[in-house]
Amino acid sequence: MVENVRWGILGTSAIATKRVIPAMQQSALVTVLGIASRDLDKARWTADAAGIARAYGSYEALLADPEIEAVYIPRPNTLHLEWSLKALERGKHVLCEKPLAMNAAEAEVLAQAAARSGLVVEEGFAFVNHPQWDFLQATIASRQIGTVRSVHVLLAYNNFNPADLRNNPAEGGGALYDIGCYAIKACRLIFKDEPIRVTGLFDMDPNFGTDRLTSALLQFPQGHGTITVSTQAGPDTGGTHQQLGILGSRGWLSADFPFSHSTPSACHVALGDGSALGGLPTRVYPFPVVNQYQLQAERFSRLVRGLPARAWPLSHAEGNMRVLDALFRSQASKSWEMVSLPA
Repeated sequence: MVENVRWGILGTSAIATKRVIPAMQQSALVTVLGIASRDLDKARWTADAAGIARAYGSYEALLADPEIEAVYIPRPNTLHLEWSLKALERGKHVLCEKPLAMNAAEAEVLAQAAARSGLVVEEGFAFVNHPQWDFLQATIASRQIGTVRSVHVLLAYNNFNPADLRNNPAEGGGALYDIGCYAIKACRLIFKDEPIRVTGLFDMDPNFGTDRLTSALLQFPQGHGTITVSTQAGPDTGGTHQQLGILGSRGWLSADFPFSHSTPSACHVALGDGSALGGLPTRVYPFPVVNQYQLQAERFSRLVRGLPARAWPLSHAEGNMRVLDALFRSQASKSWEMVSLPA
């Protein structure tokens, strides 16, 4: 029998309490042992409500607990580097919410610290754990749609709450940081390459000061990635509107629920091969309900225990940040910007 990994949660954010913690508690190899807040009463209330044994009135107190082995960090984007480094200094494995940092320089600092520590550190993109992504990549590799020429990603949700961190530029808010990082990662995964240059068009909210609608074109060596993300568009159902389209030299793929599953749901991947007519698929592949946050926790815990599991190196997270950096430079220059190469 393999002993469960003992986890601590640095914060009581909605994504932690509504999505990640319940999923972790259903996971093999996972024990959620503690949760921290800057308010001890809030930590205790959250711990009691979630059935978590330990509550801490500071993040430092949780990190000082020698029985906590790994931490999940759902802090504001601007605090990801700081608390990831503090966790590593305390000998904790780190799963940090996306985006990993505010820029590529910060991501590189964390990658270097992780390498020195020998601990498991990853950026929390839960969607890559969903079986549909293995299927998409295997189908592309099989050449059923030929060579990938273009990837289209659309992600949107409606959020007009002035108290929400995602609407606060000082906390790393805005569409590109919050959901554009999904779209960029998807393009890079599908092309299995890095973009050469990018250009973006930003529509800013006059009150929040965040980008509420951003579209971008990513030039890859063999094709184009096109993304549109918005924090003020789509249905008002509390989740995200999502579309993924992959155009190949002799076919296409599309996914109807490719990214964030706020509520675990069934989904489908459609394939149009060389015999498809228009937008009608040749075949549709259904995927049953799975909890990708649960799969993420199980996979990460296997890595902590030295068991076979796929690892996502921080070099991939750094690559995402280099693209984000270039798009923010494009916002200022209003022109194409080259994506920097790894140091």
